[in-house]
Amino acid sequence: MPIEVVQFTCLTDNFGLLVHDVATGATASVDAPDGAAIAAEAERRGWPLTHLLLTHHHLDHIEGAEALKKRFPQMKIVGAKKDAHRLPPLDIAVGDGDVVMLGASRARVIETPGHTLGHVAYHFADDDAVFVGDTLFSLGCGRVFEGTMEQMRLSLETLANLPGETRIYCGHEYTQANAKFALTVDPENPVLLDRANSVNELRAAGKFTLPSTIALENATNPFLRVEDPLVKKAMGMDDANPFAVFAEMRERKNRFVA
Repeated sequence: MPIEVVQFTCLTDNFGLLVHDVATGATASVDAPDGAAIAAEAERRGWPLTHLLLTHHHLDHIEGAEALKKRFPQMKIVGAKKDAHRLPPLDIAVGDGDVVMLGASRARVIETPGHTLGHVAYHFADDDAVFVGDTLFSLGCGRVFEGTMEQMRLSLETLANLPGETRIYCGHEYTQANAKFALTVDPENPVLLDRANSVNELRAAGKFTLPSTIALENATNPFLRVEDPLVKKAMGMDDANPFAVFAEMRERKNRFVA
Protein backbone atom coordinates (compact mmCIF):
# COMPACT_ATOMS: atom_id res chain seq x y z
CA MET A 1 0.00 0.00 0.00
CA PRO A 2 1.20 3.54 -0.69
CA ILE A 3 2.26 6.43 1.48
CA GLU A 4 0.08 9.47 1.96
CA VAL A 5 1.83 12.85 2.15
CA VAL A 6 0.40 15.96 3.76
CA GLN A 7 2.09 19.35 3.52
CA PHE A 8 1.22 22.52 5.41
CA THR A 9 2.85 25.81 6.31
CA CYS A 10 5.14 26.09 9.32
CA LEU A 11 6.81 29.27 10.57
CA THR A 12 6.79 31.69 7.61
CA ASP A 13 7.62 29.69 4.50
CA ASN A 14 8.76 26.29 5.77
CA PHE A 15 6.76 23.23 4.88
CA GLY A 16 5.47 20.85 7.48
CA LEU A 17 5.49 17.39 5.90
CA LEU A 18 3.81 14.26 7.23
CA VAL A 19 4.44 10.92 5.54
CA HIS A 20 1.90 8.25 6.47
CA ASP A 21 2.34 4.56 5.68
CA VAL A 22 -1.21 3.48 4.87
CA ALA A 23 -0.60 -0.23 5.52
CA THR A 24 0.68 0.10 9.09
CA GLY A 25 -0.20 3.62 10.26
CA ALA A 26 3.44 4.54 10.82
CA THR A 27 3.91 8.28 10.32
CA ALA A 28 6.98 10.45 9.92
CA SER A 29 7.50 14.17 10.03
CA VAL A 30 10.16 15.31 7.61
CA ASP A 31 12.12 17.86 9.64
CA ALA A 32 10.71 19.75 12.60
CA PRO A 33 10.34 23.47 11.92
CA ASP A 34 7.48 23.93 14.42
CA GLY A 35 6.75 21.20 16.95
CA ALA A 36 3.36 22.54 18.00
CA ALA A 37 2.05 22.91 14.45
CA ILE A 38 3.31 19.49 13.40
CA ALA A 39 1.91 17.76 16.48
CA ALA A 40 -1.45 19.46 15.97
CA GLU A 41 -1.69 18.30 12.36
CA ALA A 42 -0.63 14.76 13.23
CA GLU A 43 -3.15 14.54 16.06
CA ARG A 44 -5.92 16.06 13.95
CA ARG A 45 -5.44 13.24 11.46
CA GLY A 46 -5.05 10.54 14.10
CA TRP A 47 -1.48 9.88 12.99
CA PRO A 48 0.79 9.65 16.07
CA LEU A 49 4.36 10.19 14.95
CA THR A 50 6.63 7.16 14.84
CA HIS A 51 9.58 8.80 13.05
CA LEU A 52 11.24 12.16 12.53
CA LEU A 53 13.34 12.25 9.36
CA LEU A 54 15.87 15.08 9.58
CA THR A 55 17.46 16.44 6.40
CA HIS A 56 19.98 18.83 7.96
CA HIS A 57 20.92 20.74 11.10
CA HIS A 58 19.67 24.27 10.42
CA LEU A 59 17.51 25.57 13.24
CA ASP A 60 14.37 26.05 11.15
CA HIS A 61 14.47 22.31 10.43
CA ILE A 62 15.17 20.93 13.91
CA GLU A 63 13.84 23.39 16.47
CA GLY A 64 10.60 21.46 16.98
CA ALA A 65 12.30 18.10 17.56
CA GLU A 66 12.38 18.27 21.35
CA ALA A 67 8.70 19.17 21.58
CA LEU A 68 7.77 16.35 19.21
CA LYS A 69 9.82 13.81 21.16
CA LYS A 70 8.04 14.83 24.36
CA ARG A 71 4.63 14.59 22.73
CA PHE A 72 5.43 11.30 20.93
CA PRO A 73 8.05 9.52 23.08
CA GLN A 74 7.94 6.44 20.83
CA MET A 75 9.11 8.57 17.87
CA LYS A 76 12.49 7.58 16.40
CA ILE A 77 14.68 10.48 15.33
CA VAL A 78 16.59 9.71 12.12
CA GLY A 79 19.43 11.81 10.75
CA ALA A 80 22.85 11.84 9.15
CA LYS A 81 25.56 10.13 11.16
CA LYS A 82 28.01 12.71 9.78
CA ASP A 83 26.01 15.46 11.50
CA ALA A 84 25.08 13.62 14.70
CA HIS A 85 27.11 16.11 16.75
CA ARG A 86 24.85 19.00 15.73
CA LEU A 87 21.48 17.31 15.35
CA PRO A 88 19.02 16.42 18.10
CA PRO A 89 19.95 13.08 19.72
CA LEU A 90 19.53 10.42 17.05
CA ASP A 91 17.86 7.06 17.51
CA ILE A 92 18.91 6.01 14.02
CA ALA A 93 22.05 7.45 12.39
CA VAL A 94 22.18 6.98 8.63
CA GLY A 95 24.47 7.42 5.65
CA ASP A 96 24.29 7.24 1.89
CA GLY A 97 22.45 4.16 0.64
CA ASP A 98 20.99 3.19 4.00
CA VAL A 99 17.33 2.23 4.11
CA VAL A 100 14.86 3.59 6.66
CA MET A 101 11.68 1.60 7.14
CA LEU A 102 8.52 3.60 7.80
CA GLY A 103 6.15 0.77 8.58
CA ALA A 104 6.02 -1.19 5.33
CA SER A 105 7.47 1.66 3.26
CA ARG A 106 11.15 1.98 2.38
CA ALA A 107 13.12 5.23 2.15
CA ARG A 108 16.64 5.20 0.75
CA VAL A 109 18.99 7.81 2.17
CA ILE A 110 20.80 9.97 -0.39
CA GLU A 111 23.65 12.14 0.85
CA THR A 112 23.34 15.59 -0.78
CA PRO A 113 26.15 17.80 0.54
CA GLY A 114 26.37 21.43 -0.50
CA HIS A 115 23.81 23.45 1.43
CA THR A 116 25.34 21.78 4.48
CA LEU A 117 27.98 19.08 4.54
CA GLY A 118 25.71 16.55 6.25
CA HIS A 119 22.54 17.15 4.25
CA VAL A 120 20.51 14.07 3.26
CA ALA A 121 17.37 13.36 1.24
CA TYR A 122 14.90 10.49 1.66
CA HIS A 123 13.77 8.68 -1.50
CA PHE A 124 10.63 6.53 -1.32
CA ALA A 125 11.22 4.85 -4.69
CA ASP A 126 8.18 2.57 -4.54
CA ASP A 127 6.00 5.61 -3.98
CA ASP A 128 7.68 7.96 -6.47
CA ALA A 129 8.51 10.56 -3.82
CA VAL A 130 11.67 12.25 -2.59
CA PHE A 131 12.06 14.62 0.33
CA VAL A 132 14.96 16.92 -0.45
CA GLY A 133 15.06 19.47 2.38
CA ASP A 134 16.96 22.57 1.25
CA THR A 135 19.13 21.00 -1.47
CA LEU A 136 16.67 21.28 -4.36
CA PHE A 137 13.85 23.79 -4.56
CA SER A 138 11.17 24.13 -7.17
CA LEU A 139 12.89 26.23 -9.88
CA GLY A 140 15.92 26.73 -7.64
CA CYS A 141 18.37 25.23 -5.18
CA GLY A 142 19.68 25.96 -1.72
CA ARG A 143 22.50 28.36 -0.96
CA VAL A 144 25.91 26.75 -0.64
CA PHE A 145 26.76 27.46 2.99
CA GLU A 146 29.20 24.71 3.93
CA GLY A 147 30.04 22.57 0.94
CA THR A 148 31.56 23.55 -2.38
CA MET A 149 29.85 24.57 -5.57
CA GLU A 150 31.06 21.31 -7.09
CA GLN A 151 29.49 19.28 -4.29
CA MET A 152 26.18 21.09 -4.69
CA ARG A 153 26.18 20.61 -8.44
CA LEU A 154 26.83 16.88 -8.04
CA SER A 155 24.13 16.56 -5.38
CA LEU A 156 21.62 18.21 -7.70
CA GLU A 157 22.70 15.93 -10.52
CA THR A 158 22.09 12.90 -8.32
CA LEU A 159 18.54 14.07 -7.63
CA ALA A 160 17.97 15.05 -11.26
CA ASN A 161 18.77 11.48 -12.31
CA LEU A 162 15.91 10.00 -10.28
CA PRO A 163 12.93 8.78 -12.34
CA GLY A 164 11.06 11.65 -13.97
CA GLU A 165 7.75 10.83 -12.29
CA THR A 166 9.26 11.21 -8.81
CA ARG A 167 7.40 13.84 -6.79
CA ILE A 168 9.65 16.38 -5.07
CA TYR A 169 8.85 17.72 -1.61
CA CYS A 170 11.04 20.66 -0.56
CA GLY A 171 11.68 22.45 2.70
CA HIS A 172 10.31 25.84 1.66
CA GLU A 173 7.75 27.51 -0.60
CA TYR A 174 10.14 29.60 -2.71
CA THR A 175 8.86 28.83 -6.21
CA GLN A 176 7.45 32.23 -7.15
CA ALA A 177 10.63 34.12 -6.28
CA ASN A 178 12.73 31.41 -7.92
CA ALA A 179 10.72 31.72 -11.14
CA LYS A 180 11.58 35.40 -11.43
CA PHE A 181 15.27 34.61 -11.30
CA ALA A 182 14.97 31.57 -13.56
CA LEU A 183 13.55 33.75 -16.33
CA THR A 184 16.68 35.93 -16.25
CA VAL A 185 18.95 32.99 -17.16
CA ASP A 186 16.55 30.90 -19.26
CA PRO A 187 14.29 33.49 -20.92
CA GLU A 188 13.62 31.53 -24.12
CA ASN A 189 12.27 28.42 -22.40
CA PRO A 190 8.53 28.16 -23.23
CA VAL A 191 7.93 25.48 -20.59
CA LEU A 192 9.42 27.77 -17.95
CA LEU A 193 7.31 30.70 -19.13
CA ASP A 194 4.15 28.61 -18.85
CA ARG A 195 5.19 27.33 -15.47
CA ALA A 196 5.92 30.81 -14.12
CA ASN A 197 2.40 31.85 -15.10
CA SER A 198 0.93 28.77 -13.42
CA VAL A 199 2.93 29.46 -10.26
CA ASN A 200 1.61 33.02 -10.11
CA GLU A 201 -1.95 31.74 -10.45
CA LEU A 202 -1.46 29.15 -7.70
CA ARG A 203 0.04 31.66 -5.27
CA ALA A 204 -2.67 34.23 -6.04
CA ALA A 205 -5.21 31.55 -5.08
CA GLY A 206 -3.33 30.80 -1.85
CA LYS A 207 -2.27 27.34 -3.07
CA PHE A 208 1.08 25.54 -2.78
CA THR A 209 3.28 25.10 -5.84
CA LEU A 210 4.61 21.77 -4.59
CA PRO A 211 5.07 18.91 -5.04
CA SER A 212 6.93 19.28 -8.30
CA THR A 213 8.42 16.37 -10.25
CA ILE A 214 11.90 15.49 -11.40
CA ALA A 215 10.79 15.73 -15.02
CA LEU A 216 9.32 19.20 -14.52
CA GLU A 217 12.41 20.45 -12.72
CA ASN A 218 14.70 19.05 -15.40
CA ALA A 219 12.67 20.99 -17.98
CA THR A 220 12.41 24.29 -16.09
CA ASN A 221 14.87 24.59 -13.19
CA PRO A 222 17.94 26.47 -14.46
CA PHE A 223 20.21 24.92 -11.82
CA LEU A 224 19.52 21.55 -13.45
CA ARG A 225 19.99 22.98 -16.95
CA VAL A 226 23.52 24.37 -16.77
CA GLU A 227 24.56 22.26 -19.76
CA ASP A 228 21.80 23.67 -21.98
CA PRO A 229 23.22 25.88 -24.77
CA LEU A 230 20.38 28.41 -24.44
CA VAL A 231 21.03 28.87 -20.73
CA LYS A 232 24.77 29.24 -21.32
CA LYS A 233 24.10 31.76 -24.10
CA ALA A 234 21.73 33.81 -21.94
CA MET A 235 24.41 33.96 -19.26
CA GLY A 236 27.17 34.90 -21.71
CA MET A 237 29.01 31.64 -20.95
CA ASP A 238 28.72 29.70 -24.22
CA ASP A 239 32.05 27.92 -23.85
CA ALA A 240 32.06 27.41 -20.07
CA ASN A 241 31.87 24.00 -18.42
CA PRO A 242 28.74 23.11 -16.41
CA PHE A 243 30.43 23.56 -13.05
CA ALA A 244 31.50 27.11 -13.92
CA VAL A 245 28.00 27.90 -15.19
CA PHE A 246 26.46 26.53 -12.01
CA ALA A 247 28.81 28.51 -9.76
CA GLU A 248 28.12 31.74 -11.62
CA MET A 249 24.37 31.08 -11.61
CA ARG A 250 24.38 30.46 -7.86
CA GLU A 251 26.33 33.68 -7.26
CA ARG A 252 23.89 35.64 -9.39
CA LYS A 253 20.98 34.15 -7.48
CA ASN A 254 22.61 35.15 -4.20
CA ARG A 255 22.61 38.77 -5.39
CA PHE A 256 19.19 38.68 -7.06
CA VAL A 257 16.38 40.80 -5.66
CA ALA A 258 12.99 39.45 -6.66
